Order: sequence, then C-alpha cells, then structure tokens
Amino acid sequence: MEAETAPAGSPFNFEIVWHVPASHVSLTTLKIEGKEEIWPLNHPFRISRGSRTEACVVTVTISDEQYTGCGEGVPIARYNQSADSVLAQINSMASVSDLDQDKLQQLLPAGAARNAVDCALWDLEAKRSRKRTWELANIPIADRVETSFTISLNTPAIMAEAAAAAGDLPIFKLKLGGDDGDLARVEAVRAAAPNARLLIDANESWSPRHYRNTISALKEFGIELIEQPFPADADDVLEALDHPIPVCADESCHTTTDLPRLKNRYEVINIKLDKTGGLTEALQLYQRARENNFKILIGCMVCTSLSIAPARLLASNADWVDLDGPLLLARDRDHGLPYRNGRIGMPARELWG
Repeated sequence: MEAETAPAGSPFNFEIVWHVPASHVSLTTLKIEGKEEIWPLNHPFRISRGSRTEACVVTVTISDEQYTGCGEGVPIARYNQSADSVLAQINSMASVSDLDQDKLQQLLPAGAARNAVDCALWDLEAKRSRKRTWELANIPIADRVETSFTISLNTPAIMAEAAAAAGDLPIFKLKLGGDDGDLARVEAVRAAAPNARLLIDANESWSPRHYRNTISALKEFGIELIEQPFPADADDVLEALDHPIPVCADESCHTTTDLPRLKNRYEVINIKLDKTGGLTEALQLYQRARENNFKILIGCMVCTSLSIAPARLLASNADWVDLDGPLLLARDRDHGLPYRNGRIGMPARELWG
C-alpha cells in the first residue's frame, strides 16, 4: 500500500482467461456524480516522498432509476492529480452519450478519475445483471487471500514497535527511505517479527550505490521482494545490477504499454487500479504481464474498502497481495471488507460488485 506480500498460494492451477463482457452498460440515460471524501488515519503514514494523516478519495456514483453503481479513486500527487482535477475529469463524462467501459478507455487517461468511473460501471452492470463482478469477468475468486501489512517509514525502534503491535500477521511490507538507516530498520523489524515474511518498498528513493551496499544484507534478512528502488525515469540501471531478490515495478508500471521496457529490469509488476485507470485495464495488464512471464503484486493506495473490492478480484491468483489500505484508517466505510489475521474475505454486495 502507498500513501500519496509474499506469494499468496493460489488455489487455482489452471490458466485464467479474462473475459470483459461485450455488452457494457451505457450512460445514455444515466446520471454520474463525483465527490471528495476525507478519511482520517489511525496514525501518520510516511513514505520517502512525504507523510499524511488522512486519506483523500473521490467517489463516483452512476445511477439509473433503479440501480446505482459506485467506484472510488485516489488522486495521486506523484502524478499531479488532485481531488479537483479528478472531479473535473469525472464531470466531463456526464455529457458523454453511450459511455461504456471500452469508450471510457479512450476518453480519460489512466488514473484515479478513470478508475472511479470504470469501477462504478462494473458495479452498475453487476447490479443490473444480478451477478457478481467476478462472474461477469469470468474469473475465479478465492474466499480469502493473504495480504501484507505496511509499516510506515520511521526510526528502527518505532518500526519494530509497529510490527510487534500488529501481532502475528504473516507478511509485512516495510517502507524504506534510501538513507543509512534502512538496514537498521529491516534488522529491527526482523527481530520484532522473526517469523514474518518481509517485503520492502523504497518508493524511488535509492541510488545504485545504496542498492549495491544493502542487497546482500537484505537477502540474509530474508527479504523476498524489493519494490521500486530507483526513480521511474532512471530504472535502466537495473539491467546492469544483480537481482538476488526479485525487483518489482510500481511507479514504473501503469498500463500494458509499459511492459516492453520493463522486461529486462523487473521480475514483478505492481498492479494498482489507480494507476491502470480501473478494473478493465487492470485485467488486461494482468493477462499481458503473465504472458510476458512477470510475477504479479496487487497493490493499493491509502483508501477505503470501496477501492479494495475491485482489486480483490485480481488477488486470488497474484503472487503477492498488498491490499491493506483500509487497515490504516481510523474507520472504514460501512460494509467494509472483512480482514482477519492477515487475510481478506469477500466483498459484500452492499459494498461493491
């Protein structure tokens, strides 16, 4: 999870063939509305780029006289998005006739606005058809999936306390900062949670020298994934570095068009619906990534369960799952996803899909 997972064993052994229905809903006689919502966090959340104390999300409703579909997007400052800019994009869709998921991909760029509208269209279609979204997409879904829990960037002692306070959760993802304290942070969390699986996320903060100086020790600490060590515009250095631990593209991977340049740099990609611009493109990215032999992490921003529910569809067959956004909130929305002992249950119909 990001502010601005360990192989979750899949119960399915067959190849998934994603199916995006051809008969999408149309907005010809529908009403679309967006609004900003603020959700306070339990504790301040910090990554290498900054910190926050609340989650800002934008929700969309698409309604006819009988059903209403809902979706949520998180404006990402890293990509120059704000609540106002996202709402402006959403409002621009209100006057478009015959809008469906396919047409939406051409009208809005990948990002939070398209994500919210796309997911609302999927939700509306599910309610109209009286089917769940995974039935519409023709994909299997596990009753429960294991997720990592993110530990915010801080001093080694505070990060260790956070891991200890989280109890016996099976997987932690540690936010690191690219400074001399990174190894001490990992060592402290490892001591506090000796049996947990550990992932790390640098959020573009490392230099090649930092990578070389820490990689061997990280391997000894049992780190199983390194997420986005270098800035997205400088990640070509990964082609010349050893990868004793798999490296995952987050800021470097948004949609299927990014995959060709990632092939010799990363072993894993992080699929977030706020980057893909919705479930429709996320399904395509998942399939294309598998065809190109990438492993998959399904991630999220700091958000409510309304953002997690669509991503939950992709989690059953992912190699890692990092869908802990609602766990960082002081309170989730009504009918939120159930989280028990590091596992996520199924989304309720009242929530989404």
